[in-house]
Amino acid sequence: MSLVTPLNRVLGLGSAKEGVEHWWGQRLSAVALVVLGLWFVLALIRLEDMSYASVVDWLQAPVASILMILSLLTAIYHSKLGVQMVVEDYVHQPALKVSTLVLSVFIHIAAAVAGVFAVLKIALGAVG
Repeated sequence: MSLVTPLNRVLGLGSAKEGVEHWWGQRLSAVALVVLGLWFVLALIRLEDMSYASVVDWLQAPVASILMILSLLTAIYHSKLGVQMVVEDYVHQPALKVSTLVLSVFIHIAAAVAGVFAVLKIALGAVG
């Protein structure tokens, strides 16, 4: 016999024990994306022109490259959480659900690595 009421069980983390963390992750990454998105738009508006050389020069500044990497990683994290939620809600076959979730994680990791590599390549002066 359990002393925990059904309401207290429902208010917990759910059957997977990660519902609240997932919810907070989505909300916090969304707020971070708003702030980083505003920074990105304002930074691009302040450029004198949108030529390739001008954007590369801007991205070679340490603050710009660090904030760009943060924006990229935050967007990919937010995307991963969103795709995970869609797959968990709408894919009902267990084998397809697991394989889709695993593939999604690998795709998001590959995108993060490629994006960070690209920003670092520009920031460290390998592109000119």
